[in-house]
Amino acid sequence: MRIAAIDIGTNSIHMIVVQIRPDLSFEVIDREKEMVRLGAGGLDGRALTPEAMHAALQVLSKFRRLAESHSVEEVIAVATSATRESENGGEFLQAVTDHTGFRPRVISGTQEARHIHSAAVYGAGGPGDVAVVIDIGGGSVEVTRGKGAAVELGRSFKLGVIRLTERFIKSDPLEPKDERRLVRHIENEVGTYIDQIARARFDRVIGTSGTILSIGTVIAASEGGAPDKSLRNRRISAKQVRRLRKEIVGLSIDKRLRVPGLEPRRADLVVAGVILVDEILRRLGATELTLCDLSLREGLVLDYIAQHRKEIAQADRYPDIRRRSVFELAERCNYWPEHSQQVARLAMALFDQTRAIHGLTDREREWLEYASVLHDVGVHISYERHHKHSYYLIKNGDLRGFEPEEIEIIALVARYHRQATPKRGHDGFGDLGRRSRRAVRTLAAILRLAEGLDRSHGQTITGLELRDRGDDDLLQVRTAGDAELELWAATRHAAPFERMTRKPLRIEVSGNAYAEHSHPGTRVSGQAVRRRGDRRLREVDATGSAREVVERRGSSGVRHRMELVSAGEGRNQGGQKEERAHPDDVQPAPRDRLRGSPAV
Repeated sequence: MRIAAIDIGTNSIHMIVVQIRPDLSFEVIDREKEMVRLGAGGLDGRALTPEAMHAALQVLSKFRRLAESHSVEEVIAVATSATRESENGGEFLQAVTDHTGFRPRVISGTQEARHIHSAAVYGAGGPGDVAVVIDIGGGSVEVTRGKGAAVELGRSFKLGVIRLTERFIKSDPLEPKDERRLVRHIENEVGTYIDQIARARFDRVIGTSGTILSIGTVIAASEGGAPDKSLRNRRISAKQVRRLRKEIVGLSIDKRLRVPGLEPRRADLVVAGVILVDEILRRLGATELTLCDLSLREGLVLDYIAQHRKEIAQADRYPDIRRRSVFELAERCNYWPEHSQQVARLAMALFDQTRAIHGLTDREREWLEYASVLHDVGVHISYERHHKHSYYLIKNGDLRGFEPEEIEIIALVARYHRQATPKRGHDGFGDLGRRSRRAVRTLAAILRLAEGLDRSHGQTITGLELRDRGDDDLLQVRTAGDAELELWAATRHAAPFERMTRKPLRIEVSGNAYAEHSHPGTRVSGQAVRRRGDRRLREVDATGSAREVVERRGSSGVRHRMELVSAGEGRNQGGQKEERAHPDDVQPAPRDRLRGSPAV
């Protein structure tokens, strides 16, 4: 299963695309980031600027195309400090939805801190370690303490590098008095909280975010040679951070642009960033900092995994998003899996054996399969009118990967598995084009017959074969038990199928003798003629004509009388006389064996 996680931050917008494995771990298969400085000039309750919003929308549009190229199934997008503080943050989020289809949500500073902590310890934490995690963004800094992924202390402070730079960096190079003002502000904001963490003790300090990784890159470059692309689990000492602070603070912007390893776009923000990191490490009493390149977006992925274990397992079972969303809807509606999948198997067999008649393609075959799986989900609401409830649930069931008309067709096919057949005046059906209406009629006719062939919900029919005999079609079914209820229901609902094939349908049981539920004109195998318990009678009707009748009691207790076809009227392939149900032998519908529901 593939998902994308997007962090719309104050300084940068990040996206990762991940493949979630069956063991609930994940692999990053693509990542992108763009520094747009969304919060520049828009912090502390001010409005985001039109220029910043435009730049962010352009980046997010690019991210949408990237996500589509990877066929991601879910996009999780969150917005942080800049958006949650700005007076026009809601307007910006609506613009994101309108332009990209993403629906980002604003998360609180505490939520942000917890997501970052879980990602950092996932990437760089030791087994059983108590870790302090520091994340420095453009608008805020998050500092957490916890054992493993469990956060015991977690706070977010308005100390991001854009915010601090705009407020305190007034000279270039930074004058000592401005540095002292900045340090006092940091101490006033986080000093008490950092002291609380220091007293609680910890095993390691993990630093994440672009600012801290940038500092780590510069330190790595100063040790000689190009640093590795991945800095995860690399340790830098607090003394190295202190030395870098002294060097950076004394440089002008022009000289900072030439510092090896420093990203040029961070040259103006690094001054506030390195002072902030150094002050936090000093206050903690930490001797080193472990670098980690996992942050909020990876935390969002971990949170998604924790909350969607069942869906991820489904993704492993059904890699195709269309099929998976069908079975997710079926399971949400407490469907009957054995019955639904048996109906689907029978419907597929009928579809395949009538391809030359209906001329439909594999696309329509897929619609029939999904309609078969979902045809009874309406029972989740009520058995009465459940075919119409199924239509509603499929239409509004959030099926993913389908075009709107495909969902309409699947819903209509399920709706017509019982009761009325398609009519132009019905909602939905009349709005379809001619070709789609024909597909619905054909697929519904097949589904209706397949549903009848599992009327008992017992999966008694093990196979079927449809034969064209010229004047009629013979459906030979193989059974694994008493199929009288299936044959009764199938013959009762065969009319739409017969209209499709333009021939009468005769049903014959092959291999087992359970064919007594025939209707007038239905031919039954000669194998079914003689069975223990049958009574053979000779009757004379009102006109004086004699006839031979077999009287048999079925397993449901209903007595059936079948007239033997006279010589010349019909013989089976073995030359035996065939049976034909007596016209008077019309019985009321038996009760559904599975749930006691009235027969359709």
